[in-house]
Amino acid sequence: MNVGMLLFTMNDAIGKWLVQDYSVGQLLFIRSAAALIVLMPLIRRRPDIWRTLPKRKGLHLLRMILVAAEVACFYWAVRYIPLADAFMYYLAAPIFVAALAIFMLGEKVGVHRWTAIVFGFVGVIVILGPGQASFSMPALIAVTGSVVLALMMVMTRMLTEVDGLALITYQTFGVAIAGAITLPFFWTTPSLPDFAFMCGLGLVAMAGHFSINHAFRLCEANVVAPFQYTTLLWAFLLGYFIWGDIPTLQGWIGSAIIIASGLYIYVRERKKGT
Repeated sequence: MNVGMLLFTMNDAIGKWLVQDYSVGQLLFIRSAAALIVLMPLIRRRPDIWRTLPKRKGLHLLRMILVAAEVACFYWAVRYIPLADAFMYYLAAPIFVAALAIFMLGEKVGVHRWTAIVFGFVGVIVILGPGQASFSMPALIAVTGSVVLALMMVMTRMLTEVDGLALITYQTFGVAIAGAITLPFFWTTPSLPDFAFMCGLGLVAMAGHFSINHAFRLCEANVVAPFQYTTLLWAFLLGYFIWGDIPTLQGWIGSAIIIASGLYIYVRERKKGT
């Protein structure tokens, strides 16, 4: 699981470096095209993978749009803010999922979960720091991306009958199409090394997906899932050594509140399931 989280963070660090010179849409297209090449042997072995698409095509289409929007928000945000700061906002996604599930999935929520959700929102506000230098449009875009990610997660819960490979294939095609639409307007011919790194985005992302899936096969979800928060550690280390970024104290405090709230919700859900 830690390897998977590190790979995803490395993927985002490469994206932050590339997005300084290339458009978000271009990165989305080349990254997804490379990922599809990796997926192709698996897709060829599963001709039935497309059969679930027509059954709930509206939901699948909306989920693909959300995935493309979430990745675009993240890349646009990290063009302007430190990598660790962006991850701090994205840590709030499980909090947003808990809130959205109440209205979209009809989940019943008690006072404990509501309290954790409220504290999670407080953590986001602490990191944003309204009225301070950290309160900016890129920061708001990162928070928006976190909300979009949460919506995508809820959509995934609505598609439990669809296996993981099918979902990854659909969303990768969707992101590739979204990126391709922007190419006539924002294309910049990349150097050979930069093109290799763009392709690397897709390869590293696929390796991260497979690592995490393998971790869930080896261990129970309640053992593996909390390790998702190690992404903040990797983001801090990569941001510090590559760009010299150091998160603010309010960022760490807000992150601690969000992580504590997320873990509390997770523990409560685990107890309910046993």
